[in-house]
Amino acid sequence: MKLRKIILALLVLISLLILACSEDNPSKPKTVANPIFSPSGESYENSVTVSLSCETEGADIYYTLDGSNPDETSSLYTEAFELDETTTVKARAYKTGWDASTIVTEVYEINLITMPEEFVLVEGGTFNNGTADVTISDFYMSKYEVTQGEYQTAIGTNPGHDYGVGSDYPVYFVSWFDAIKYCNIRSLQEGLTPCYNYNNEGTDPNEWSSGWNSNDNHENYAFDTTANGYRLPTEMEWMYAAKGGNQEPASGYNQYSGTNVEAQLSNYAWYSSNSGSTTHVVGTKLPNQLGLYDMSGNVWEWCWDIYGSYSSSAQSDPVGPATGSRRVSRGGSWYYSATLCRVANRNNSDPTYSNYTVGFRLARSSE
Repeated sequence: MKLRKIILALLVLISLLILACSEDNPSKPKTVANPIFSPSGESYENSVTVSLSCETEGADIYYTLDGSNPDETSSLYTEAFELDETTTVKARAYKTGWDASTIVTEVYEINLITMPEEFVLVEGGTFNNGTADVTISDFYMSKYEVTQGEYQTAIGTNPGHDYGVGSDYPVYFVSWFDAIKYCNIRSLQEGLTPCYNYNNEGTDPNEWSSGWNSNDNHENYAFDTTANGYRLPTEMEWMYAAKGGNQEPASGYNQYSGTNVEAQLSNYAWYSSNSGSTTHVVGTKLPNQLGLYDMSGNVWEWCWDIYGSYSSSAQSDPVGPATGSRRVSRGGSWYYSATLCRVANRNNSDPTYSNYTVGFRLARSSE
């Protein structure tokens, strides 16, 4: 019995020695560390640049972009690559004499925000509004005033009459409320997130309660500056864009949009001296240096802001006062003189006001 116990103990000891030698055997292959993705796969609203790395020194990384499993015949990673559409990326690391890593998979869902062709990017910058410095972030602005054709497509009616009628004429006889409604309706039709919420009743104008378009209620609109839908420009965005943004000349045009010389205004604007007492097809005069047409003249353009005094302090992306009875419009029109077409000129009206000289232009926030 004692001998049997001794033999059993020896067998256990021998097994342990064999196991220990096996673990210390330098000839056993090691396993390469898994590739590391930066950034990781998730949902992005812009193109994304992906880099790969491996903690195992001297390892090579092979990857695929078509969902297939990578091997050493796949693309060898040498530098970061850019993805501008939804892609499944798989990667595996190899090193001579080592076991390959496991396959690592990351899915990048790219939902690019695409602007209609008629929009331009207004790059941000700082300008002086005559009272204080104002810093504006990047945003998109329509090259043209909203046309009667665009308005009828979204709303189903064309309010324009008697002062130039046609699908390419600017829409007029529209109130500030009409412009807000158009922005949200068109956003919903195109699958975008609307910018305006009335009285906590949501963003669909068809569901707003009676009184949504009365002067007493215009302060009850919340403006989501991060939404990707259509909106009115803020007054300072409008002024910055009308001056030419950060394009040359560096100081911008302070008199009219596109020029500082009144004698040249007729090249850029429809106003009382050349309009023939009517509106004109959008984009038939020269644009300013950003490629924006009719920023001076043709029709007044509603802005988001409640009318009030400029702040005496420097501001970033201001959205105007919180209270007040009137809303801002800018740019002059076919009916008025060159003086009212100046970039610095401000107009204000009740939000229910509509007239043969008043229309609007669209903006969209930039990501």
